[in-house]
Amino acid sequence: MSKLGDMAQVLRSKNAGPFLITVDIMFDSEDAFQRVLDSGAVTSETVAPRYGLPADDVRVVSYARAKAIKVTLPRLWGASGAGSAGDRDVYGAQQHAPLLNIDIP
Repeated sequence: MSKLGDMAQVLRSKNAGPFLITVDIMFDSEDAFQRVLDSGAVTSETVAPRYGLPADDVRVVSYARAKAIKVTLPRLWGASGAGSAGDRDVYGAQQHAPLLNIDIP
């Protein structure tokens, strides 16, 4: 069993506008990308609980040509948008950590 963070070449998060965060998961090989997809370990249903969100609030899309998976979710705080009072990560750059330890069979 491998961890997603060990298999991905890049696993990063960033703002996707003022109210959303996007997590990019990119692989350097087709085999690693396909293994993660085939495992079913990165879906709305598996990602949402890691952020305390309902699955309907999380979107997971794969891009075969780029060997990448994109996860989009609402910002967890700062309901008024990025940089609002209470926002602890104005750039959304530290929000990928909950996905690092996903087990990939």
